[in-house]
Amino acid sequence: MKLRCIAIDDEPLALEIISDYISKVPFLELIKTFDNAIDSIDYLKTTTIELMFLDIQMESLTGIQLLKALKTRPEVILTTAHDSYALEGYELDVADYLMKPISFERFVKAVDKVYNKLMPNPQQRKYGQITIANPVDNYFFVKTENRLQKVFLKDILYVEGQGDYLRIITPDIKIMTLQNFKTLLSILPKGNFLRVHKSYLVALNKIDSVSKNRIKIGDSIIPVSDSYKTEFYDALREKGML
Repeated sequence: MKLRCIAIDDEPLALEIISDYISKVPFLELIKTFDNAIDSIDYLKTTTIELMFLDIQMESLTGIQLLKALKTRPEVILTTAHDSYALEGYELDVADYLMKPISFERFVKAVDKVYNKLMPNPQQRKYGQITIANPVDNYFFVKTENRLQKVFLKDILYVEGQGDYLRIITPDIKIMTLQNFKTLLSILPKGNFLRVHKSYLVALNKIDSVSKNRIKIGDSIIPVSDSYKTEFYDALREKGML
């Protein structure tokens, strides 16, 4: 499910940045933008949205005044270049308060908070770095560089740990993300993905061969360490692969 959003800001560049950020987050959908608060009032009365990005300092009607005027409103993330309104904003029970210039990382953290509040299903995981919206969708997203990258479970060959990062290997791309194996394993369906080494996780159905504690997947050779050897071979037996 996508969260329907609007953005209100009298600065064209600020609206452009928010719009761009929204386009990069798969669970957000930008419905409309406004360059002033007054024009948004009638729209909010007749249109159902889940999230509003609202600048505080605007002429004629400020963001704070708009919030006080609305009888019902969606979740609100305030945006501003000044921190003097932070307390008043939280007293109005806003979801978050973003200081300009807004980084994409901070933006994702804010919208993630709203998403988890509105979508409380325990199968829906935290989105800050990695998420799976619903297991039946068979995909998840990871944060890489300045975007969120969709990864289909069926495409994963193996995952390699590199310091604080993971490199997810698929037939077409290699995705580097700031993440750890524990978090990744917590969202992957059990039974097909298994840790075989402190630096490797493999998709069992992508294994081409196993010889002398070495797994061959495509052109890659992945070691099976002593710490994970028993669990690995037990998993192969359960799947009838031995």
